[in-house]
Amino acid sequence: MAEVSATGPAGRLSRISVTNGFMLASLVALAVVPVIIYAAGNAFWLDIATRLVVLSIAAVSLNLILGFGGMVSFGHAAYLGIGAYCVGIPTYHALFGEFEMIASNNGFFHIALAVAISALFALIVGAICLRTKGVYFIMITMAFGQMVFYLFVSLEQYGADDGLVITSRSELPGIDTGNPLAFYFLCYGSLLAVLYLVHRIVNSRFGMVIQGAKGNEDRMRSLGYSTYIYRLAAFVIAGAICGYAGALLGNFTSFISPEMMDWAASGELMFMVILGGASSVFGPVIGAAIFLLLEQLLSSFTVHWHLPFGIMLILIVLFVKGGVSGLLDRLGR
Repeated sequence: MAEVSATGPAGRLSRISVTNGFMLASLVALAVVPVIIYAAGNAFWLDIATRLVVLSIAAVSLNLILGFGGMVSFGHAAYLGIGAYCVGIPTYHALFGEFEMIASNNGFFHIALAVAISALFALIVGAICLRTKGVYFIMITMAFGQMVFYLFVSLEQYGADDGLVITSRSELPGIDTGNPLAFYFLCYGSLLAVLYLVHRIVNSRFGMVIQGAKGNEDRMRSLGYSTYIYRLAAFVIAGAICGYAGALLGNFTSFISPEMMDWAASGELMFMVILGGASSVFGPVIGAAIFLLLEQLLSSFTVHWHLPFGIMLILIVLFVKGGVSGLLDRLGR
């Protein structure tokens, strides 16, 4: 009887309540703690919280194709960089009074440009990469990411590998983006919207096809689904969301460089997804929090913090199936 209750409705309810309870507590903490930090005059940790929220959006977008779609993209940070440059380049031209009718500080223009170009690039990359599988898919996505990296390195007008300073943040009606707390809540609200969007996508018929193609693509094809089109659509959606995160990141850092779209940056996003738990909508947020907190903690002891962090990641992959989200599920049982 005990075995039945653990796997029956009561067991599922316990698992759901533990996981959802942790998610709700985390979202409340992200809404309340930064206000307390800002009131205490600690700008550093507010910056960490803002970076956490922005990178969480990028990690959630990667998880849509990695965790739910089984598409291991090693060039996902390219969309992050494209989104950031879609803010920096128009602002650069606006500073010198060039193309005033188009290149202004209009936030809606920056966001639309970031999302559109990121989606277009994802469409091109996905149309080619999705014709391959396994390690070939990984290598081609990384190759496209490095192509974009070296493209921006070669653009001397925009700072090349030295980067480009963004002199003013995007202007949005009713939102003072120059205020650190107001900008944080813009990013926090964006994270909530993206989490809801991805939740609806993965639980829709479209999302079920994507997850089915991850498990057995041949069977999904035999059922009459064009898995290539579905996976390509998911790839484009993920790229567009990451491009939006890049626009926020560019505004936050006020400095952009090709380094933010290097393959190592894509690896960091992948670490966040794995740490938090792939195939979990909220998992990447947990992973981003763990990644940034460990980075701050370990870097305070040694400049070679990547070594102990890498060892911890290996141990988590080996012994904590499903990341932190998987651990919470097991605790719920």
